[in-house]
Formats: sequence, structure tokens, C-alpha cells
Amino acid sequence: MANLTPELEAERKKICKIAKDAGLDCFETIFELITYDQINQFAAFGGFPVRYPHWKFGMEYEHLSKSYEYGLSKIYEMVINTDPCYAYLMEGNMLMDQKLVMAHVYGHCDFFKNNVWFGKTNRKMMDQMANHATRIRRYVDRYGYERVEEFIDTCLSLENLIDRYSPYHEKSNTPQKPDAIDETRNSEPGLLRVNRPYMRDYINPPDFIREQKKKQADLESAKRSKFPSEPEKDILSFLIHYAPLEEWQQDVLSIIRDEAYYFSPQGMTKTMNEGWASYWHSKLMTEKILQDSEIIDFADHHSGTMAMAPNGYNPYKVGIELMRDIEDRWNKGQFGREWDECDDVRERKNWDKKLGLGRQKIFEVRKFYNDVTFIDEFLTEDFCVRNRLFVYKFNKRTNKFEVDTRDFKAIKAKLLFHMTNFGQPIIRIEDANFENRGELLMTHLHEGIDLQPDFMNETLKNVQKIWSRPVNLVTAMEGEGFLYRFDGKELQTHKITPLPQQKA
Repeated sequence: MANLTPELEAERKKICKIAKDAGLDCFETIFELITYDQINQFAAFGGFPVRYPHWKFGMEYEHLSKSYEYGLSKIYEMVINTDPCYAYLMEGNMLMDQKLVMAHVYGHCDFFKNNVWFGKTNRKMMDQMANHATRIRRYVDRYGYERVEEFIDTCLSLENLIDRYSPYHEKSNTPQKPDAIDETRNSEPGLLRVNRPYMRDYINPPDFIREQKKKQADLESAKRSKFPSEPEKDILSFLIHYAPLEEWQQDVLSIIRDEAYYFSPQGMTKTMNEGWASYWHSKLMTEKILQDSEIIDFADHHSGTMAMAPNGYNPYKVGIELMRDIEDRWNKGQFGREWDECDDVRERKNWDKKLGLGRQKIFEVRKFYNDVTFIDEFLTEDFCVRNRLFVYKFNKRTNKFEVDTRDFKAIKAKLLFHMTNFGQPIIRIEDANFENRGELLMTHLHEGIDLQPDFMNETLKNVQKIWSRPVNLVTAMEGEGFLYRFDGKELQTHKITPLPQQKA
């Protein structure tokens, strides 16, 4: 396995067999032993050894290097979702840490292979990233570094304007009925069908008929002029196809979009993925792998990873505890209608049907859920109380974080809000021919939090750079509706009424 020492290779084989015997189903996993400088470089590249040239990777590398040198952070494990999976071990780590990392990595690899939200990702992304780098370097040679870098800057500022759920939509191939539109257009508007001509003017008055015909014509005209016909969440895809870009710019934007979709499932399953890997490294290490002399070091390092500040959120901690809670509940039968309707505190405390379904259930959860559905279905009030999951606020008088609410619904709603679309605003294209002038009209799906003006302004400017025509955004600020417009020179603000309707 790459450049592992004989001792590490022996441990890898042992841990791989233990993981398979426990039921984990992984892609082939290749471990490489690298220096701290190399692991910082790969981490800056998102885990890949080769990426396209851009200053953001150098900035991230400097940040990671300084954090390591000053003792602020240390990377213990890094694994890439590909087939085969590539994982990195850092030289100088003690043997117990290397074994812990390998057990943790096998948990991740099982998750990558079997979770449906990773099912649409490119499993050959290692080669694809190298291909992206080659293409962009070719454009740098042809058009100059500064020009290409400036365009990449613009694209990267918009990389979150994708529809993260679009890869999972099954698009219907059923053709539209050829005469469906004609039937509507040719049908005579009226209150009732009339077979007797002498009654027609009484039942369907001529003025009414003319009014209905005009409304129908206006509606059809609006449908023809509105493009796209339905709101478009994947703004990058729309710009690739319809913005007046040169071929190389289309290609660069498509590269940024492809990579954004590749990394998207990792954000959608962060709590589950880390919880699953932590669950298995903890179980395998304590039951099969650790030697007696390593237990204290393992407990120290594991507890440090699982620590969660009162005002913070640790996906490792929440994920592993929820996995354990699900396994325990399904082993004891603490689910279903009978359990939900039980009001006796003592009976609930001693509830144990000895079903033994816990292991089967967590494998099912690992396969079908993402963070939003995971938290929505399995986060219970009892779990929040046991793990002290409360909503905190900062008290300026005491200079401390204090519990703001213990209300379970508020806690759950806040977690789900921050996990939906990664807590980022949802922006859609409503019309690319706004007011028949080729202007782009976008809307913000307001969910209780206003857009940050500086981010909004820069986003409008960068979308306008690509669209090359005026760009408009409708949103709500402090309870009032506004239309923001940027024409390439100045940002204009127009108050609108009524407030924009908020429909998902």
C-alpha cells in the first residue's frame, strides 16, 4: 500500500479485515504516508494532489501551515471520495493515532460507497481534477494569467449558486402532448357549452367572451416572453448556457460548477459522515484494535475530538451520539406508535422489548439519509436534554454565553435551518428577459433572515460581469420588499409593494 512502513501495513491489513467483519463495505482504500507539509498542501487543494492554479489555494496552505507551526491545529486524517479511496497518514504521528485514523477512514469509505447522496458523484475525480488543472493552465498560457485568474475569482464567488438537489431529480422523458397547447388556444372561452345558437348571447355575453379572449392572449404572450418558464435554482448552469461567454470562459465556469457539485454531498452529510466514521473508529478501536498500553492515549485524543463548547456545534459529537442513540432505541424497541403514545415516565425509562434491530437500523440510516432528514427524524427532546443541546446567546453584562431557550422545537428548527442549503440563501432566476430588455431577474427565498448587504452587492456585481447586462434581485429587508439593480456602473435600490411571495 503506497509507501507504508511494514508495521503500518500490517496494522492496515488487520484493521481492514476487522472493518469488513463488522459489516463495513468499502471501496479499495489506498493509504499514503506523507509529511506535514504535504498534508497541508493536499488539504489546501481539498484533498487532491493537483488542482488548477489560483491564489486561494496558496492562501489556504499558508493558513494551515501557520496553524500547525503555532500548535493551533493538526490534521490527523484526510480521505477522498473516489474509487479507489485515497487516504493520507502523517509522518511523526504515534502508532495509536495512525490506527485510529485508519479505522476512522474505513468508516468514511463505507459511507462514501453506500450513502445515496454520494451516488451521483464522480468516483474518478482524482483524474478529473488533474484534467481541470491541465485545461485551465492551457487557458493561462493562451490568454494570460491575470485575465484567467480574474475570471476564476468571479466564478468562485458564485460557486454556491447551484441547485444541490438537482442531481437527484429524475427528469421525465415523456414528451408533451403535441396538441395540448392548441386545444387550450382554440377552445372558445365561455361560461357554458351551448348547443342552441339562439341562447348563446344570453349565456355567454359577447363582452364577457372578448374579455376572456384578451386575458387568454395576454397569458399566452406572457408565457412566451418569460424565460425560463419555471424558476431556475442552478444559476451557474443557466449562465453557462445563456450568458454571452467565450468558449474558454464557458469551460472554466463549467469546471467550477462540476467541482461545486462534487463537494456538495460532503456538506449535505457532514454530521452523519463524521458521526458514522467516529462511531466505527470508537467501536473497532475499543473492541478489537487497541492494546492495553494505548487506551489512555486513545481516550485522551478521542475525547478531544468529541469536545463541544456550550455555544458551539461539533458534527463529530452530535453525529456519533445520535448514531448510538438510534442503535439503542431500535435495540430496545423505543420507536413506533406505542412508544410515542406512552406517557408513563417510569415505563419509558425501563422500556426494553429486546428487539435487537439497532445495527440493522443504523446501516439503513447510513444509506438513505442526509443531515437534514437525519436531524429531522431522529433528534428527540430526550436526546437534546441528555446532550445539553440548547440555544445560547451572548450576555454582554456577564461576558458569557448563556442558555437562551430549552425549547426543543426552537433548537431543532435552528439546527435544520443551518443545515438546509448549508445555511446559505436560496437564490433563483425568475426571468432572463425582464421587462423585455434582456435583464436578469432573480429572487431570494426569504426564510426569516435578511441578506447581508455587502455579500449581496458583490454577488450582483459578479453575476452582472458574466451576464453583461443589468441584473435585478428581489428580496425583503427589515420586513419591506426591495428590488436591487446593478447595471455595471451603479447599484440602484427600489422599494416595492407588496412583499415578494415566498414559495419554495
